[in-house]
Amino acid sequence: MNISQQRDASRPRARGTERSLARRAELIAIGRRLFADTSYDALSMDDIARQAHVAKGLIYYYFQSKRGYYLAIIQDSVADLVSFAASGSELPRVDRVHRTIDGYLRFAEHHQSAYRTIVSGGVGFDTEVHAIRDEVREAIVATIAEGAYGHSDIPALPRMSLLSWVCSVEGATLDWIDRPDLSRETMRDLLVKTLGGALRAVEELDPAFPAPKPARREA
Repeated sequence: MNISQQRDASRPRARGTERSLARRAELIAIGRRLFADTSYDALSMDDIARQAHVAKGLIYYYFQSKRGYYLAIIQDSVADLVSFAASGSELPRVDRVHRTIDGYLRFAEHHQSAYRTIVSGGVGFDTEVHAIRDEVREAIVATIAEGAYGHSDIPALPRMSLLSWVCSVEGATLDWIDRPDLSRETMRDLLVKTLGGALRAVEELDPAFPAPKPARREA
C-alpha cells in the first residue's frame, strides 16, 4: 500500500461527504503547522484542540486517537514530498535531480518534527511509520534513477548504490536541521556531488550503467 492509499484508507468511509472531507483536510493542515517543529510528545490532545480552536472530540471523531491524527499528518506531508519528487518530468534530467534534492531539503527544513519521526521510525518500532519512510526512499531512488539512467527500473547494483546514498542523505539531513551551519543551497550542492560519486562507483563496477556526464570528474 503506497502513501496515497494509506491516506485514503485512513479516511472514515461513513463520513466521506464533501463537507467532512474538507473538515478533515482542514484539521490536517492545522496539525501540520502545529507539529512542524514540535515533537509528538510535546503536545497533548488538549493543547492541540486549544491551539486549533476546535473541540477535542472533533479530532477524535475524525482520527480516533492522537496517534491516528499524527500519522495522518505525516502521511499527508510525505505524500506532498513524494508527489513533488515524481513531478517535473518536463525538466532536463539533471535539473530534475537538483530540484528533487532541493525539495527534499526544504521538506526537512520546514517539517522538522515530522522528518525526524519518519527517518527514526517513530516511537519504538512503528511499522506504519517505517512503511512511510521506505516509500519515501523508494520514490527518491526512482527519481534519481530516472534522472541518471532514463528509467527507474534498475537492477540490484545501481539500486543499492542509490539507496545507500539516500540513507546517508537522511543522516546528513538530520544533522543539518539540528545544526544549520550550511545554507540549503550549499547542502544541496554537496549532496549532488556525493551522488556523483555514487554514480561513478556504479559505472566502475558495471559499465552497463555509465554515470551521466554531469557526474563525471572532468565535467
